[in-house]
Amino acid sequence: MSQREISVSRDQERLRLDRFLVCQGISASRSRLKRMIEDGAVLVNGSRRPPGYLVKPGDRIAILELPDSERPSVAAEDIPLQVVYEDEYLLVVDKPAGMVVHPAPGNYRGTLVNALLGRSQKLSGMAGPERPGILHRLDKDTSGLLLVAKQDEAHRLLAAQLMSRRMTRTYRAVVWGRLEGQGSISAPLGRSPFDRQRMGVSVLKGRPAVSHYRVLENFGRMAALVEVNLETGRTHQIRVHFEHLGHPVLGDPTYDRGQREIIRKLNPEERHLMQDIGQSLKRQALHAWRLAFVHPATKRPMEFHSLLPADIESILDKLRGFSIDKKYE
Repeated sequence: MSQREISVSRDQERLRLDRFLVCQGISASRSRLKRMIEDGAVLVNGSRRPPGYLVKPGDRIAILELPDSERPSVAAEDIPLQVVYEDEYLLVVDKPAGMVVHPAPGNYRGTLVNALLGRSQKLSGMAGPERPGILHRLDKDTSGLLLVAKQDEAHRLLAAQLMSRRMTRTYRAVVWGRLEGQGSISAPLGRSPFDRQRMGVSVLKGRPAVSHYRVLENFGRMAALVEVNLETGRTHQIRVHFEHLGHPVLGDPTYDRGQREIIRKLNPEERHLMQDIGQSLKRQALHAWRLAFVHPATKRPMEFHSLLPADIESILDKLRGFSIDKKYE
C-alpha cells in the first residue's frame, strides 16, 4: 500500500524521476529522494526504476515511504488490546496476528502503538515519537507477548536486559518436515539487496544471529512443533533461520524455500492434508509464547505465558489426528 500515488501527465514527460518528485512538492532534498528511489521506496508502475528514469505520460508513481516531514502524526485510536500485565512502569500485551506493532510506510493507522496511545498517554519516549514504549517487535503476522515501557528509566533498564540477553523470549512454531532433538542455528542476517522487505543469510554483510531450538513434537514426515529461544533479535530471524535450515515455518509465503522438496517426499494423503492446512492457515505459524525478565523497579523476576492461538491449535489438531508420534518431554 503506497502512502501517495501520482499519475504523470503529458506536460511532465521526459523529466527525471527524482526531478519529477521535486516538482510534485515532495519535501525532501534531491539526495534524499535519490536514496528513496534506490532503496525501492518509489515504484513506477509497480517496478523499481533508477533516479534518472525519464517519466512518461500515464506512468503511475507510488511513493511507499514519505519523508519524515510528510508522515502523518501518530494518532491515538480506540482499539481493544489484550493486556496480560500492567503497572506504572510497563505493560505486557498479547498481540494478535495481523496487527502491525508501530506505524510505518503503508501502516499509519490500526497499529499496536495507535492502540497503546488510545488507552494511555504514559509511554516511554526513548524509541522516538512513532514508537512510544516499544522495546522489541513482532512481525505483523506473528502473534504473542510483547513488552512495552511506560517510563524512560524503565525503558533504559529493560533495553539493557534485552541487549545483554538477560531477557528471555521464547517462541513456538510449526515448521515443514521432520526434525529431531535440539540444536542451534548461527547464521548472520542482512537485508536483501533485491527486495528491501526481505531478509536473508549474508556471511559478508549480515549481523550475527543465533537461534536455539528444541523439537516438542513431530508429525511424521510432514511437520514439527518446535520451541525457539532467541539469543539475538534480528528482523525475521526465526523465519529466515528455519528456511536456511531447510524447514520453513508453515504458512510463510516469504520464506518458503525448501517447502517443495519436503512436499515431494510425502505420499498423496500427506500432501492432501498439508494442502488443506495451507489453505486454512492465513499467516505464518509462529507465536511468542513466553517472556521473562527482571522488573526494572522491584527487581523481581517476571514471567508470562500465552496460549497458542486457535488457528495454530487447529492445524496441530489436524496433524495429530493424522499422525501419532512420540512427544518430547
